[in-house]
Amino acid sequence: MYFLSGWPRRLLCPLRSSERPFLIEPSAQRFYLAVLSETQISIWFSRPSVLIVSYIESGKAAAQFVRFTRRGARVKVTPGYKEEQCAPALTLEMKKPIDLEAPISCLQTLQEDLLVATADGYLHMLHWDSVSNGRRAVNLCTIPFSLDLQSSRGGPCLDLDGVHIREMEYCATLDGFAVVFNDGRLGFITPTANRLATDQLQGVWAADVSDGTCVAVNNKYRLMAFGCASGSVLVYMIDSSTGSMQLSHKLELTPKHYPDIWNKTGAVKMVRWSPDCSVVMVTWDCGGLSLWSVFGAHLICTLGEDFSCHSDGTKKEPLKISSMSWGVEGYHLWVICSTDGAEGDEKLQQTGILQFQFIKSALTVNPCTSNQEQVLLHGEDRLYLTCGDPTQAHSVSDKSPSRDSGSPVHRPSASTPLSQGLSTLLGHKHWQVVQIHSTYLETNWPIRFAAIDWSGQCVAVAGRRGFAHYSLYTRKWKLFGNVTQEQNMTVTGGLTWWDDFVVVACYNFIDRQEELRLYVRTSNLDNVFASVTKLQADTLLLNVFRNVVILFRADCSICLYSIERRHDSPNPSVSVELLQEVSMSRYIPHPGLVVSVTLTSVRTETGITLKAPQQACSAESILLNLAGQLIMLQRDRSGPQVREKDTPANQTKLLPFCPPVVLAQCVENVWTTCRSNRKKRHLMEALWLSCGEAGMKVWLPLFPRDHRKPHSFLSRRIMLPFHINIYPLTVLFEDALILGASNETAVFDGTGSSSLEALFPFCTVERTSQIYLHHILRQLLVRNLGEQALMLAQSCATLPYFPHVLELMVHVVLEEEATSREPIPDPLLPTVAKFVTEFPLFLQTIVHCARKTEYALWNYLFAAVGNPKDLFEECLMAQDLDTAASYLIILQNMEVPAVSRQHATLLFNTALEQGKWDLCRHMIRFLKAIGSGESETPPSTPTTQEQSSTGGFEFFRNRSISLSQSADSIAGGKFNLQKALSVPSGPGERWCKDSDSAENLYIDMMLWRHARHLLEQVRLRDLGCFSAQLGFELIGWLCRERTRVARIDDFVAALKCLHKDFLWPFPVIPACSISSPLKNGRCRPVLSSRLLKSQSADSLLNSDMDTTPPQVTTANHSWLDSLGAVSKELDSASSHGGPQTHEAFLSPLINKGEECSIGSATDLTETSSMVDGDWTMVDENFSTLSLSQSELEHISMELANKGPHKSQVQLRYLLHVFMEAGCLEWCVVIGLILRDAGVIKQVVGFLDSPEVPAETVQSIRAGLKAVDLWASSDCLGYKPFLNLIGPQLLKLLEVPVEQVQAEAFQPTGASKLSDPPLLLPRAEELTAAHPLPSDGPAGASARPLDDTPPQPEEQEPLEEGSYDCTLS
Repeated sequence: MYFLSGWPRRLLCPLRSSERPFLIEPSAQRFYLAVLSETQISIWFSRPSVLIVSYIESGKAAAQFVRFTRRGARVKVTPGYKEEQCAPALTLEMKKPIDLEAPISCLQTLQEDLLVATADGYLHMLHWDSVSNGRRAVNLCTIPFSLDLQSSRGGPCLDLDGVHIREMEYCATLDGFAVVFNDGRLGFITPTANRLATDQLQGVWAADVSDGTCVAVNNKYRLMAFGCASGSVLVYMIDSSTGSMQLSHKLELTPKHYPDIWNKTGAVKMVRWSPDCSVVMVTWDCGGLSLWSVFGAHLICTLGEDFSCHSDGTKKEPLKISSMSWGVEGYHLWVICSTDGAEGDEKLQQTGILQFQFIKSALTVNPCTSNQEQVLLHGEDRLYLTCGDPTQAHSVSDKSPSRDSGSPVHRPSASTPLSQGLSTLLGHKHWQVVQIHSTYLETNWPIRFAAIDWSGQCVAVAGRRGFAHYSLYTRKWKLFGNVTQEQNMTVTGGLTWWDDFVVVACYNFIDRQEELRLYVRTSNLDNVFASVTKLQADTLLLNVFRNVVILFRADCSICLYSIERRHDSPNPSVSVELLQEVSMSRYIPHPGLVVSVTLTSVRTETGITLKAPQQACSAESILLNLAGQLIMLQRDRSGPQVREKDTPANQTKLLPFCPPVVLAQCVENVWTTCRSNRKKRHLMEALWLSCGEAGMKVWLPLFPRDHRKPHSFLSRRIMLPFHINIYPLTVLFEDALILGASNETAVFDGTGSSSLEALFPFCTVERTSQIYLHHILRQLLVRNLGEQALMLAQSCATLPYFPHVLELMVHVVLEEEATSREPIPDPLLPTVAKFVTEFPLFLQTIVHCARKTEYALWNYLFAAVGNPKDLFEECLMAQDLDTAASYLIILQNMEVPAVSRQHATLLFNTALEQGKWDLCRHMIRFLKAIGSGESETPPSTPTTQEQSSTGGFEFFRNRSISLSQSADSIAGGKFNLQKALSVPSGPGERWCKDSDSAENLYIDMMLWRHARHLLEQVRLRDLGCFSAQLGFELIGWLCRERTRVARIDDFVAALKCLHKDFLWPFPVIPACSISSPLKNGRCRPVLSSRLLKSQSADSLLNSDMDTTPPQVTTANHSWLDSLGAVSKELDSASSHGGPQTHEAFLSPLINKGEECSIGSATDLTETSSMVDGDWTMVDENFSTLSLSQSELEHISMELANKGPHKSQVQLRYLLHVFMEAGCLEWCVVIGLILRDAGVIKQVVGFLDSPEVPAETVQSIRAGLKAVDLWASSDCLGYKPFLNLIGPQLLKLLEVPVEQVQAEAFQPTGASKLSDPPLLLPRAEELTAAHPLPSDGPAGASARPLDDTPPQPEEQEPLEEGSYDCTLS
């Protein structure tokens, strides 16, 4: 409502004086403020805030001078200056002294009279010119006081002997005085006749109150706020039937929010209502300021938080205030600070006045903005909007498509829904601040009204004269081109938007006529483009509902006007016609009491049973906020009904309205919407009320389920109250949200302790929002309306925060019931739990609520919702492992460790099977914690899940990986395979170091069992992910399982599984292979080798690895030379006859003096890739070739036979692992799928070793035969490769079968393998599969589990030019 902004300003009086001012009072319009000290009165102007005139009186006459302060003194204006450009020139002179023969305690101005209370118990009435009517006085003892104004029910009369009035204030709408007597009692004095006369007064007094100190009245809401010595403010109202004083509510600090100061504030010093009567400011004897809304919602207090503490935590002294006053329109609060008498009063000093700056909601003065879904605040020179980017905003759905034809900037399509997206309204905490045009402010300050359109992209403001509007699309203001037109009108009843038109209720000074004007946004701001309708009486309020304008006038009548866009005019224009006029004078005692008027489609029983759809969306009711009392007038449908289609359009007569019905009390704001949404009828057809300290209320419609006939005993609507933590400024109906604003502070210690920066924090206004759906659902469940609650919740189940709504509802009910000291006869938690089970989020809701609740409340919770073991099993059945992990933590705290271990094992096995590696790591830690007694610190539940095993081996994460390193990174390096691979490093070492413990053995057995399961099902890809993610010692485990589960029974089935698992295509024979020109060796092998190795990532499997065109260093080493010699032999052997046309594509790298690219991120299937990527590496060879079309097709076919780049890396890695573990059968299968002749040759070479078991030799021999038979019949694409490795197959058939014990095949030293050709043929690809760290020391320790998985080798800096490689 009202919010502090920035730091306060200090206004210094230019005249030095030894006196301190003690009172400040405003004039009627608050443009002038009078400041009073002992012998001096000064008049200040509001804008600019300057001293105009000062009058100094002699000391003995000072006491007589107080009476002028309320009037702002008798001033005489001397013309000669333009008021809008500078402060006016005033003179101040003594009119006439009057002796009342007693000290004056207080005085009050009326229209023409001055009422003065003296200490002798008299009340004097003086005329302002002090001549006519003379002087009248009345003794308080002669005024009859009772508890109410009805003599028959009158209680004991008040004895006022020796009592005088300490403070009083006149209330125009109550026609009486609220008074505080010097003994602390409270009263209200009113005349018995129409006119206030001294001999016709009577009074009522408030019972049981005797500590009153001050009073302030609210004319709009007819409230009297009495400050008390206890520190609280009692707000009274006058009962309309009995005339007695009834307590409405209290304003007091609560110990919950202000534990240090709530009972130490002292007596209330002063109470001041804002000019628009929407908020009240209170200060106490101990100092401080506190702001409340009209019905008690607390907004600001300077006695707590950053206002009361320095940045270092030390306490500040509260600001003590002697007097304060609101400025024009409530934009400023003028404060006079009181000082202790210790300061030297003798020296002359400049008097300081503090000026606090405020920003307020547009609802305070222009309540027609309540039907928008944006928050609009305005300060004295700027606007604050919550709307987002104009390109994201939506327009009204039912408006004309040509609504903005004249705008240079096209607005969004009119077919989009009106409700702005949550990203627009809640996407950030910042405001969109619009500076009001300085030209308009200079002549028309202050801004009195502001309004925003439906789309949230156009705003209009009205000051003292005229108005202006602004577009967020063009970021430009539009002002009247003719200043005379601007100055000849003033907005009286507010302004609002209808489509592209600004609707203004104004007064025309030229014609002296009240008018309703509509100005189109797209044209210039000029009366020529305005639609003008003359009105019969002054307009106080206006509002718009669809195509109807509703006006409330000063004669207490309501007028309805229809608006229609005219299409016969070249310029956009509208026609306005009077529809209906309703007199409300018999229900409204004073027109100033009407806070807001709203037209709505909300109905009660009679309206909700309507069958005609056109009636359901028409304007059914008028809502009036009469001094906080919400009154509803519905159309009278008791007479005969005429169908609309039977009535001509021009003869439609609107139905009259029924007598008003009171819906609610203490209402500050009302929100309805004219839109409809059949999916969310509960929210869209509800009426939302803001009720101050009572929170909010919603008048919710109740619908029969599935169009059944409603129960006769069931009401059609229900009023539900609920409390919220923010002050509501607007309601998002479909999104079930309340938007508001709040003050935030930032502490800054200035250079001096007396600086304003040190005394006060810097205040900002932040956007806030709150969910209210759980409050409504709970209220419905309390009233046994579970069916309605279920319908409402199901309509909102798609909201992104709906899970949080259910969680909040369970949590709030649990906290209240489980911590209650008294037994609850009818607990609500079982009902709430049953309600939540209707939604699929039930399991997550319960466990999240439990995790955020104290352990002591868990038994109460699970007694209502069910056993956590059963809920855990439900999660496992639903495959919701993350939620099951949360329940596991619940079980750990509520059950014995054996139960926790049992459920944790179930979850661990399931997580392993599903590849939830992050959860697996948590479960390993959890199981170890149970065994080691660390169960009091359970692991956190994972909130994010890594991608599944089909995404690749996650040991590549957090690093950039390519198939080979650059030449610089490994030049001069060497690696020792035996040392690196015999003891794998990585996270697995964490539990290997103490593997003798039972817990670690238990965990290891589960891991071994899962690895065995994966290998039995030929899920090598999952096995690789499992090893990499969990740091599993795959090589060591394979060594142990070499002769058991690591055997292959069916080579063909294993080969097919690998093709499917790694998305690797089966090879095909190109049509041109028989007559291919490549069979004669015209294409150099290096080209084809490079082409095959440049296969990029498959388009269907997006790799997350960063691959760059890598290079391999120049290799002049003996083992590479030997490998090259073997390759040359293979080439020469395969170039003689037969269908061996693929030899050039399959031979390994032989040119040791050339650079070679193994991997690239460039898709070679695109023709544009010919000039970059890996092709550029072979230009020296490519330039010497002239490939024909058939040759290129042949190369393309071979590229198509290769699998995804990522799969190739993974297969090479697995080949390396199996080779190290001695699982030669798997090496053969992987060598076949990669079609790498070197691998087959190497394995066959190993079979010569006497350490290889005979079963292995036989298995490989039988497997290759089976593959050859299968290839001959089902997959001819493998035949060329099988023909290529024919020599190896022949050699395999000649291997003598020797019986060797499997246990003898263990990792051996470097002396075991002295033949270089037996090593892995592609050193560069091994390097790619396991990139060598370029900056880490050799033999680095195991990395954390979340960093990188085990690296199978280490880099040792040995001398350049040699590789010492051994293979176990």
